[in-house]
Amino acid sequence: MKNFILELKKKVLNNEEITREEALKLLNLDIDKNIEDFNLLLESADEIRKTFCGDDFDLCTIMNAKSGKCPENCRYCAQSSHFKTASPVYPLVSPEEALKLAKHVEEEGAHKFSLVTSGRGLKDNGEVDQLTEIYKTLKANTNIKLCASHGLLTETAARKLKEAGVLTYHHNLETSRDFYKEICTTHTFQDRVDTVKNAQKAGLKVCSGGIFGLGESPVDRIDMALELRELKVDSVPLNFLTPIPGTPMENFIPVEPKEILKTIAIYRFILPNIYIRYAGGRLQLGELQVLGLKGGINSALTGNFLTTTGSTIASDTKMAKEMGFDVK
Repeated sequence: MKNFILELKKKVLNNEEITREEALKLLNLDIDKNIEDFNLLLESADEIRKTFCGDDFDLCTIMNAKSGKCPENCRYCAQSSHFKTASPVYPLVSPEEALKLAKHVEEEGAHKFSLVTSGRGLKDNGEVDQLTEIYKTLKANTNIKLCASHGLLTETAARKLKEAGVLTYHHNLETSRDFYKEICTTHTFQDRVDTVKNAQKAGLKVCSGGIFGLGESPVDRIDMALELRELKVDSVPLNFLTPIPGTPMENFIPVEPKEILKTIAIYRFILPNIYIRYAGGRLQLGELQVLGLKGGINSALTGNFLTTTGSTIASDTKMAKEMGFDVK
């Protein structure tokens, strides 16, 4: 396996794409029996990251700007109206509330700020206009980079967001095309792909990733990475399921930390030149979390997430700097 890892690293550094078969061969690495090869995989992913992305580390934050009563039945989500959870329910926040938090996280050192709203998505309706007014307020009163996450999106709505100052649209694929029907039936995987493409057509960058631990196979995780490569997204947030009481996945067992780290490293081989971002659930990695930053990770969602608690901006900045990154 050692020679194979080195050959693939050379291939990636020569600007060649690895194939699905090659990625799956990396996936077969037995971590417990071949710790040296596992370390080599992480080191190689780190070298690829450094070569293509440098040492910049990107910190983004989000605001749960409208919560609960979502009509979709995503089986992992606390905000779905199909399940009874303790998730809060409230309408769209005011421009003043959003601006207060945006200013706070900017002062704390975050680079990006995103409003996240529950619901199926944005059509060309009044909520788009409400959101664009909020984003215009944020743009006029902060210097933080603005992102948006509002579910399924038309190209027209995407253009309105861009005109209001949004730079990046976030919309996860969540898992592979084949497995998606196992986690949601109220919309399709293709709906999500179309949203990514609509955002890109409007001139927005796209942040799109998924969740590990939904019952998918390791192969599904690789297939999601390959789909993201084909879509040419700019950032890939990786979440790790935090089972929420009241959802169908409340008793799911989290993915083993070293398996997560192995998969992150393979993602770096597949996606050498983009931000691969720690997102929700990463605290499950415990002390191994820092290894991700030496195995492909070069960005993080920080602060309080939607319905789970994350790290603080200060602690994530400290961790990244200690691992040799530049956090500007």
